[in-house]
Amino acid sequence: MNFLKKMYGNFKDRDEVLKFVVLGIAFFLIIGTYWTLRPLKDGLFASIVGAKWQPYAKILSMFAVFPIVMFYSKLVDWFKRDQVFYILSGFYAITAFAFAFCFLNPNIGLANTVENPDRILGWLWYIWVESFGSLVVALFWAYTADITDPQTAKRGYPLIVMLGQLGNIVGPLILTNMGKQFFNGHNGPVVAITGVLILAIGFMIWFFQKIVPASERQLYKAKGSESVSHDKTGFFEGLKLLVKTPYLLSIFFIITIYEVVVTVFDFLFKIGVAEHFTSSADRVEILGRYAWMTGLVAFVCVLLGINNIQRKLGMTVSLLMLPLLVACAVFTTKFYGDHLMVFFWIMVLAKAINYALNQPTLKQLYIPTSEDAKYKSQAWIEMFGSRASKGGASGFNMLRELFVKNSGLVAGVAAFMNIFFFGSLSLIALWVPIAMYASKKYNTAVAKDELVC
Repeated sequence: MNFLKKMYGNFKDRDEVLKFVVLGIAFFLIIGTYWTLRPLKDGLFASIVGAKWQPYAKILSMFAVFPIVMFYSKLVDWFKRDQVFYILSGFYAITAFAFAFCFLNPNIGLANTVENPDRILGWLWYIWVESFGSLVVALFWAYTADITDPQTAKRGYPLIVMLGQLGNIVGPLILTNMGKQFFNGHNGPVVAITGVLILAIGFMIWFFQKIVPASERQLYKAKGSESVSHDKTGFFEGLKLLVKTPYLLSIFFIITIYEVVVTVFDFLFKIGVAEHFTSSADRVEILGRYAWMTGLVAFVCVLLGINNIQRKLGMTVSLLMLPLLVACAVFTTKFYGDHLMVFFWIMVLAKAINYALNQPTLKQLYIPTSEDAKYKSQAWIEMFGSRASKGGASGFNMLRELFVKNSGLVAGVAAFMNIFFFGSLSLIALWVPIAMYASKKYNTAVAKDELVC
């Protein structure tokens, strides 16, 4: 308790600590599963479809968002929040087992080493992993924001994130490499193991409902908030609220700009991995190393109290840290853009700081908002905003191949990197005032104990 008090602030009592520890364990399972799947997503897609088709997969996932969010919105309308967790856990667990079965098939699975864009299994796999990462994480934070007030979130959210980043380490470090170490280079059994972990996520939410006192699970209400009873407002209500509310749009653009710039970093890193490593097992191993290293750096940051930036210096400083760090990364690629390990460490640091500092801060922005904003608008922001930005960046990434084809490898890559350099700095110049606006609205709402929207 003394350590928690020193690093995260004064917890009210043991029940409050229990609440965030159990939520942290659930988040550990979510992040551990996702970061096990993430290297597998890219490695297996490259082996089944081909690495050069990754930008097209990101664009396809953008269009796949609509039926997925429709499905999620209906679940939120029809069921209680914990029941939505159980349904999603069951759905993703069953489909994980189905993918594992397909990967083990000698004809359509990983034994077939011919890379071909006609192999639909690879496309479905990519969309499935992307949807899991967005949907389940968004549901978790919406559920948590519903039962947490702004002051409690300052000390509780970092604890959740710290435990989550342990999953980011354990998943890729142990599970992702199991295919190479124990299954003769075959990753089908690893996918089946993630299905079991997904079932465990639903169990932890059930356990949370049983063991945490009702006083710690009460819905947070700001002054002027409407009744917590959930109206069946329809699929597009979250989108309508997002479009007409500048505060939610500011969150949307903060996430979108970050994703656009980092998606290009990610593409250049994955192209380098595909060029340096030829086998599926080797590609998955290096991507797994990147994943657990990201988790390790994020965990150390939270352990050392990076959350104190927001707790002591405020929301504005916390939101401005990431755009400044991303700008430094863009300048680094200007001078060292041809080294694989440069992109490795850029991706590690960009993702780690995002998970350790920026994400907990962004999730707190949803606390002084309505139920529709927390669940439906956030789903649109997390799914559509993230996917659209990645899709747009992937469209830009296609220019690299066009430049290389028309101007040659050296001149084509140089032209692509110059456009990326100036374009990224322009986006970051927009990011800064948007972040300042969001923090000002949040601080005003919290000070007055009222809803922003």
